[in-house]
Amino acid sequence: MRLGCAVVLALMLWPVRGSSCAIVPPSQARPSKSVVTAIDINHATAGDFEKLPGIGPALAKQIVVYREKHGPFRRVEDLMALKGIGIKKWKAIRPYVRVGGL
Repeated sequence: MRLGCAVVLALMLWPVRGSSCAIVPPSQARPSKSVVTAIDINHATAGDFEKLPGIGPALAKQIVVYREKHGPFRRVEDLMALKGIGIKKWKAIRPYVRVGGL
């Protein structure tokens, strides 16, 4: 039994070639810049949208115009109806957006 545990432990700790992973003790870790809260896409301004990753001024304005023309979004996934927001960009902004509520 002990030999099996030792082998498993050795394999877990074996360095991987080309790996640049480093364990940083909590005392040396960088503090987070700020706590990011999700914005409500039905009340956000173009400036709020510009703060999201991959959203520039033109796309931010397009989101607001779309919302004004078609009414409030029902789901966050509805953002993908806009030209310029595909699955990749949607996945990048998903943690930072919500529809209503808290």
